[in-house]
Amino acid sequence: MGRDTIIERKVYPLGESIFKQGSTGRTAYIVQKGSVDIIRTHADGSETLLGNVGVGGMFGEMAVIDESPRMAGARVAEAATVIVVTEQMFQHKLKQADPFIRGLLNIMADTIRSMGKKPKI
Repeated sequence: MGRDTIIERKVYPLGESIFKQGSTGRTAYIVQKGSVDIIRTHADGSETLLGNVGVGGMFGEMAVIDESPRMAGARVAEAATVIVVTEQMFQHKLKQADPFIRGLLNIMADTIRSMGKKPKI
């Protein structure tokens, strides 16, 4: 990752889907402007809002960490500009991190995914 690395930005209008639940993830995103809802879709078609990501927040990173399908979708809540973080960029930064931090991220991703699979009581 040298000086010639190109930062890709994408602009999304209100209501547009950035990615769908269950899709393969090769990119994460950082919100530069606007906001994005993270939404879980249930088998019956109903939706649960898991959270809202505002300026400076990152989303979609779990699929890049563990290469599993996305456990939720992302939909624009307020017209948004996002910075695209490619898998290559993410992995490059991760390789520079302390091995303890890398291991901790993998454990956290596994824990979050397993929590998302548990039935609600």
